[in-house]
Amino acid sequence: ARMAKFAFLLVALLLAFSVANAEYLKYKDAKQPLGARIKDLMSRMTLQEKIGQMTQIERSVASADVMKKYFIGSVLSGGGSVPAEKASPETWINMVNEFQKGALSTRLGIPMIYGIDAVHGHGNVYKATIFPHNVGLGATRDPKLIKRIGEATALEVRATGIPYTFAPCIAVCRDPRWGRCYESYSEDPKVVQEMTAIIPG
Repeated sequence: ARMAKFAFLLVALLLAFSVANAEYLKYKDAKQPLGARIKDLMSRMTLQEKIGQMTQIERSVASADVMKKYFIGSVLSGGGSVPAEKASPETWINMVNEFQKGALSTRLGIPMIYGIDAVHGHGNVYKATIFPHNVGLGATRDPKLIKRIGEATALEVRATGIPYTFAPCIAVCRDPRWGRCYESYSEDPKVVQEMTAIIPG
């Protein structure tokens, strides 16, 4: 019992010593104002870290080592870019988590942002629900339906461990010769504005 008390005391002293000597990092203190946190973080960053944080790379060239070596701030899955054929949600989660581990292992521990083109459903994911493209959704003139589609897409995206989607496109296409007119809900700005109900969804 005496030995156990001594061991406990020793561990407590070592822990207290390490906490006392830990550097205070204002940018990691959620109680600080956002501007102060940003200023503190920016003052600590090297030029290489700043460049890395402004860089977004495609999933196919990302790895935990690449995230750590180049201080990468963001990764994306472009159209058709998947971790494996018919990848399960668990495969997606493991991939995203592996990239995040690399990002968090840098000296500043800045988390990366993973983004995907889940514009009208989580189209890169096997067996996900796919909804009509924006031009078709706009034709419904139904903001409540659009919001529910946003909710369904958000659930499927989060189920794969991805926190960010590049959506929606809120362009107002008035010339069908533009190759991406199908990404516009309507040529009427009022309809496009109503269809932004997908965002809170």
